Amino acid sequence: MSKIAQGQAGLTRRALLATGVAALAAPMLSRRANAAPVELTMLAWYGHAEPDIVAEFEAENNVKFVPKYYTGGDNMLGLISQSPAGTYDVILSDAEYVQALNEAGYVEELDPNDYAISDYFPEFQQFPGNWSDGKLFSLVTRFGFLGVAYNTDALTEADASTYNVYWEENLKGKVGHFDWHLPNLGQISLLNGNSNPYDIDDAGWQGVQDKTMSLRPQIGGFFDYGGTFSSLNDGQMLAFAGIGDWITGVLEKNGAKVRSVVPEEGGLQWSECFSIGKGSQKAELAKKWIQYITSAKGQAKSAQMAAYPALIPNQKGWEVLQAENPAEAKRQGMTKDAGNVIDMIRAGRIKYRQWPVQQGLEDWNDFWSEYKGA
Repeated sequence: MSKIAQGQAGLTRRALLATGVAALAAPMLSRRANAAPVELTMLAWYGHAEPDIVAEFEAENNVKFVPKYYTGGDNMLGLISQSPAGTYDVILSDAEYVQALNEAGYVEELDPNDYAISDYFPEFQQFPGNWSDGKLFSLVTRFGFLGVAYNTDALTEADASTYNVYWEENLKGKVGHFDWHLPNLGQISLLNGNSNPYDIDDAGWQGVQDKTMSLRPQIGGFFDYGGTFSSLNDGQMLAFAGIGDWITGVLEKNGAKVRSVVPEEGGLQWSECFSIGKGSQKAELAKKWIQYITSAKGQAKSAQMAAYPALIPNQKGWEVLQAENPAEAKRQGMTKDAGNVIDMIRAGRIKYRQWPVQQGLEDWNDFWSEYKGA
């Protein structure tokens, strides 16, 4: 065989060998590229694991969120207590429940250096409930205000600027309650003049019960998450206690004639926080998610959640939102204009929703059951 022929044969053999190796490697590379996404379990209010919030993170990290949705902190605690450690990789809870999660050993300690806490407004850097004995166990990601929700055909903003509107004769049978004692009784406590609505003595607590009972003839129903939406949307209820823009903001954007206002007696603040579930086998990925959703980009996305809008504590997130959706930033009061939502907090118009201090949580819950059955 000539050297040329030998060379051609060698090239052919090498080419075949290379082709064969590539052919063998291709399925492995393909399998690697198309590997099944890692499942990350999330316990949260509805909306937090929906595509508008998680799709980008899922695509970038080959992750698939598996959500378990709840309504109300008591429901959330019940679900965790009935599940083995490690069931939930990421847990979203209202701030007043974080300490309970921590005390029960349901969440992991977080390293504050892993998160952009310095980008937060000062009021949220040492947020109540996130920390215990100098250790971080959750990070607040979004918040909102609770006041008077109202039908704009039936009431003006001036009408709705006091909790006393609930007793108006023309609203008899048309006032709804979001079925959770903490926000509703907190509002009545504010109406009774309690500057710290959840830290009241026995006399103050009796006053809240008496005032609440006097409202019972006005009430047209006690509603869950979905029922609250529908009863406001169709005009079944003309005023609503215990909620705010997290409900009416969605309806308003869809054309419903509803709105919320923080009344003269003040409003309550709900706050949602993310933690890593105790015993999670995917804690690093859970940490990466919390880093994403608390970043400026993730925060702007969270503010515009399709399920329900929210305010965000990250100052740089405000800047992203103002650039991406200035109309929504203005609608929610996340601008540099005077009277924005941070100004409202600093003026003392907003009180944190929390567990009762001088009564047991069961005392408030028992009264709420009695009130509903009256």
